[in-house]
Amino acid sequence: MSLLWPTDEYQKEIEDIIIRGARTAATLEQIIELEIGGWRVSPKRKWMEIGDLYYRNKTDILGRQRTAIGASGAREPVGNLANNKLANAFVRKLVDQKVGYLLGKPLSIQTDNTKYADEWDEVFDSTMFRRIQSTGKEAVNKGIAWWFVYYDEAGALQFRKMRSEEIIPLWADEAHTVLDAVIRDYEVIVYEGLQRKNVRKIEWWDTQGVRRYVVDGTGFVPDVEAGPVGSHFSVISGGQDQPMNWERVPFICWKYNEEEQPLVEIIKSLVDDYDRNKSDNSNNLEDLPESIYKVKNYSGTDPAEFRKNLALFRTAFVDGDGDLDTLSLALSVETYKTHMEQARKDIYEFGRGVDTQGVDIGSAPSGIALKFLYSDLDLDASLMETEFQASLEQLRWFVDTHLYNTTQVDYNKEDVEFIFNRDMPIDEESIIRGIKDSIGILSDETLVAQHPWVRVVQAELDRIQKQKEESLERMAAYGGLPPNTPPDATSEEGDDE
Repeated sequence: MSLLWPTDEYQKEIEDIIIRGARTAATLEQIIELEIGGWRVSPKRKWMEIGDLYYRNKTDILGRQRTAIGASGAREPVGNLANNKLANAFVRKLVDQKVGYLLGKPLSIQTDNTKYADEWDEVFDSTMFRRIQSTGKEAVNKGIAWWFVYYDEAGALQFRKMRSEEIIPLWADEAHTVLDAVIRDYEVIVYEGLQRKNVRKIEWWDTQGVRRYVVDGTGFVPDVEAGPVGSHFSVISGGQDQPMNWERVPFICWKYNEEEQPLVEIIKSLVDDYDRNKSDNSNNLEDLPESIYKVKNYSGTDPAEFRKNLALFRTAFVDGDGDLDTLSLALSVETYKTHMEQARKDIYEFGRGVDTQGVDIGSAPSGIALKFLYSDLDLDASLMETEFQASLEQLRWFVDTHLYNTTQVDYNKEDVEFIFNRDMPIDEESIIRGIKDSIGILSDETLVAQHPWVRVVQAELDRIQKQKEESLERMAAYGGLPPNTPPDATSEEGDDE
């Protein structure tokens, strides 16, 4: 077998290509500028802004103007017609429904290591659960949400929810699971004398630390005030601060779905159609009388003026024998009602929510009926939970690393399970009956975790254990007999024999 090596001339050509490529390589600042420039005009960022607006019920209908065809044949704004702008908060209801269903109840964290469980109880306090809910809302509205991992001034591990529009991720893989770096583009308010102004700042985060810049008229300038270069955090060793970095980029992403697609992108056109038709119907009820005038033998109006008069004054001018009559206007109520009912169904169908309006499932719905009603919502919650479980694994890595650095205890090999307690109306009677039927088949921990009245599984297991121990102590006081058994019952039975 022969090996072919490049000739000297060919080798020199290769070296020249490498040298030219090195000379034309972009600097870090240029890379940041290119990424930010693309991000600020990207459809993904635009949908994030739309998602935030629609959640606040600031839909497109609020910017609509009433127009009529003018003398020139073009549409002109008119002020004497009704311009009702009825914004329907479908997006807000669906987002709150999904977040409340999946994240309305605190997560249950199960692990066999009691010390490890106590550590997680400290992490998931009431503030953490509130942050989880807010993160879910951000993820559904914008497709993805972000946490920043840091230490506060007291040295406690903290997590801060960031605005998704500010975060530009640079992924190491196509599946968007590993971060190479993160760019943060944000504004702060500063005061210069008596003037208040917004200052735009840029941060580049990777595994080597952070670089900070301020944007001025000439480009990126190192942020001298905050420090142009820094580490993720620092520790005090020997009375001095020692810069330290995580082995990962200190950001955690929380996705609504694998595609990072916000809910509003799926249902916006349906919501806009509902708003538009409902507003048009309201305008027609206010503007249109039961009939319009028909005037005969009235000339002197050109077609353009005729169209405008008809739109503005609901009056038709026609030539012929002089006469005045009215033409009745019949609004198609059934057509409007059918369209609006279908539009509403489509919004909940493709938004994967539960439309509680007009739903009749009986006064005491069975578990099967409730599952059917919540099937679409439950499907969406399952997909969202899959993404959030991956985020919790990222969170666990930072928590485990923190615990190892501070306590020298490695919990990396411990099993831990994060359980989302979905908040769905349930048939408690059938669930409790199923738990009773499973005694002896499943473990007590599994049965307690499924009981609808239990909030904290470990606390309930501890109470059950304490209750058993107290019962054994009472039995011991009676020589091992149940407390209500007479002490001489056994001897009497022996005498009878």
